[in-house]
Amino acid sequence: MVMNAQVTAARRELNVVYEISKTLATSLDVHKTFREALNYLLQALDWRRAFVVVSQPGSAELQGLCAVGLSQDESQRLKFLPGEGIVGRVYATGVPYSVPDLRAEPLFLNRTGGADQSPGACVSMLAVPIRADRRTVGVLAVDYLNPETRSHFGDELQLLKMVATLMGQALLLHRSVSAAHDNIQDEVRRMSKALNHSGKPGHKIEHVVGTSAPMLEVFDQVHQVAPARTTVLLRGESGTGKEVIARAIHSLSLRKREAFVSVNCAALTESLLESELFGHEKGAFTGAQGQRKGRFEMAHGGTLFLDEIGDISASFQAKLLRVLQEREFERVGGGTPVKVDVRLILATNRDLERMVKAGEFRADLYYRINVVSIQLPPLRERREDIPAMAKHFLERFNRENARSTQFSPTAMRVLSSCYWPGNVRELENCVERTATMAHSDVITDLAFPCQGNRCLTQVLHHIEREDAVRPSRLTEIPIQERPMAPAGAEAAVSTPIEVSPEPAAATPIAVVDGKPEGEAERLVWAMERSGWVQAKAARLLKITPRQMGYALQKHGIEVRKF
Repeated sequence: MVMNAQVTAARRELNVVYEISKTLATSLDVHKTFREALNYLLQALDWRRAFVVVSQPGSAELQGLCAVGLSQDESQRLKFLPGEGIVGRVYATGVPYSVPDLRAEPLFLNRTGGADQSPGACVSMLAVPIRADRRTVGVLAVDYLNPETRSHFGDELQLLKMVATLMGQALLLHRSVSAAHDNIQDEVRRMSKALNHSGKPGHKIEHVVGTSAPMLEVFDQVHQVAPARTTVLLRGESGTGKEVIARAIHSLSLRKREAFVSVNCAALTESLLESELFGHEKGAFTGAQGQRKGRFEMAHGGTLFLDEIGDISASFQAKLLRVLQEREFERVGGGTPVKVDVRLILATNRDLERMVKAGEFRADLYYRINVVSIQLPPLRERREDIPAMAKHFLERFNRENARSTQFSPTAMRVLSSCYWPGNVRELENCVERTATMAHSDVITDLAFPCQGNRCLTQVLHHIEREDAVRPSRLTEIPIQERPMAPAGAEAAVSTPIEVSPEPAAATPIAVVDGKPEGEAERLVWAMERSGWVQAKAARLLKITPRQMGYALQKHGIEVRKF
């Protein structure tokens, strides 16, 4: 019987080590993985509380990295000097320490109130050093109720040593990657300064932050096309700054002293859009009490920016095509042609080529507006611009609110690693929201909603949080088909199209590059190609197995068993 109990305990400890090692290997976010590891440790061994404190570069104080079983106020009190209390002694000596009964331990500081939670009970505490690169970098400590008042903890200490070794390796890897990331950012800032002082006008646009290669290419294209009268089509995801680039083209053109007029085509109905663009005569419709000039006339001699051009109706496309060809129009309710001299800049986040193929957008209008096309890169493809942009938004917030907040290096790493499906607009909102809710002048990584499983990106876009902040996660994550109707000045974010799990037998499936176009059809296609093995199908679609399982459940696709 004793032998069976020992075998059972050994198996349990082996499972604990295996699960914790697997958890620590899932992400470089040590706050998340350490917390999950401590959670599993307490649940598996029925312990009460656990925490990890680590040394900070440039500081002699040990600070709490994560804790389980402690309140937020208690976690904030996890600060120790080397040699101070049990935790400080373990850090200074590098030797594990066990306390059978905290009530009788003179070194116990009770800084987090651990002895007050179970008055009169025997509470034991174990603490082991976390070592990395042949030096102690932190301490792992646990406490639990000890009704048997045991005084020997050989097995528990041995288990904690193994867990601490795994944590030490994870910390070493995290700090190595962070140091490399900081070096890259320093190099980017150095290059940015060099470019700003190089005197090259094509590498800088006023009010636009960007030093990455994709943005420098956009800047060159803007400077190239700005002096001409050529129609420009700006393309890119929602929130990439299409209107800002449109204004930059206008300000660099010969028309910069004339008006820049902007219209969001998706925000108006067809009748209102016609009146807004072309104007109306007195009595043209109910409420038209006088003649009113449209945006075309208001932009005469200057630039007219038509945002979300891909969302106008088919009938209005025909009316707009005539204006673009003839450079004249008639006001609503009028019969006199009005000639205008307008430079047109248009923008969309829609796939116009696919819309033309599907008959949703006129081919002749497409050829008319697609003269010079500038593709704006999403934020995730120019991550080196994120620190400068975040600093710009924070400085603006400080000026407007008389604050002096700043980002810590760890906070900047979180911002640089996020997926940002909402692009620059989402980054700006995140900075303002976090700065508003910050309790101190230094914003740390723990201040962001994603560090507390409250990430809006995860909720709105069905992205797992560890995937949403993974640096390598680029354009292939969500299977997206059709953008949603916009709700603001710069359009709405793209969302997955809702399609039936099984296409009708009489409906042919469109195929692009050997793959079906619809999301449900692509899922079935990938599963069939992979023998209905989800992991293989996920690799084929270049998404995670977890996303694959979610997508199959979303479309009601039953996995076949062989």
